[in-house]
Amino acid sequence: MDVGNSQRAELEAWLRSQTGSRALAMRARIILGSADGESIRELAERLEVSEVTVCRWRNRYRAQGLAGLRTRARSGRRRRISPADERRVVAATMRAPLAATHWSARRLAKEVRLSPATVHRIWQKYGLQPHRLEHFKFSTDPEFETKLADVVGLYLDPPERALVLCVDEKAQIQALNRTAPLLPLRPGLPAQMTHDYQRHGTTSLFAALEVASGKVHGRCYRYHRHHEFVTFLDSLARRYRAREIHLICDNYGTHKHPAVKQWLADHARFHLHFTPTSASWLNLVERWFALISQQAIRRGSFNSVAALERAIIRFLDHWNQNAQPFAWTKTASQIKRSIHNAKLISET
Repeated sequence: MDVGNSQRAELEAWLRSQTGSRALAMRARIILGSADGESIRELAERLEVSEVTVCRWRNRYRAQGLAGLRTRARSGRRRRISPADERRVVAATMRAPLAATHWSARRLAKEVRLSPATVHRIWQKYGLQPHRLEHFKFSTDPEFETKLADVVGLYLDPPERALVLCVDEKAQIQALNRTAPLLPLRPGLPAQMTHDYQRHGTTSLFAALEVASGKVHGRCYRYHRHHEFVTFLDSLARRYRAREIHLICDNYGTHKHPAVKQWLADHARFHLHFTPTSASWLNLVERWFALISQQAIRRGSFNSVAALERAIIRFLDHWNQNAQPFAWTKTASQIKRSIHNAKLISET
């Protein structure tokens, strides 16, 4: 077999390549061996391949040169699910079944006469998740837009030389003691805990999140009344001296108690800003409450309220050592547009 100098150099480069495929190197050895006078049987024995393989690549090289040795693009298996089947599955998924609230892959597969795996692939392609359910609530506050602009303005453009704090209470946190010790995580098994427990009382966590730094000032109290809220405000006044303070709160009655109003009148550097009714998601401290619930409370087992409060303070101290702020990115206009679109979908 005749192999030109330039082609031999290219084939030898394939053999030296550290990133080339093993298959391409094997084909280069077949062609170079044939050019050196080795027979088909000798090449097959030396390279440990079949004689049919040697003949195939010799013939491919004679017909197409080096290009014939490269792997050809394959069309792959022909598509078995037609666009009509996809449209049928999507349309059926959007309609509720007769005797259930939502479809499972097996029930829908039986309905449309396809396999459950096919239905699942179509769901993945179109982002359909019938098993998931999210909750929403539209605010009916007549001053919604005014309060929204006020709170979002504090996040995106806070006043100079002033501190913005998101304040709220996580009330009635239960000190639950599991009836058996937690079984730890093991390979192939998640952590396990008993479903039954003993109650040992409750505590309420009052927290103020610094929007600029992400640090949290928190206090635990056994009750959730205006007395405790005023006491918490006193602790804020001691912690943040001689600074203008803007507090973002929800519309809980404790925050509007006459005693609280009197305290604010006596402390003119504190200013309260209320989120709209049914819009506590505007308060960034709610996101921090979700974190402490997930990481320190929900899986915990506490034999007393004091043990629960120690766990809360421990998490609080660790958080403040590595605090990162929550970045608010949506403007008031973008939020109003999203709510408007959601209402249109709901009405449809």
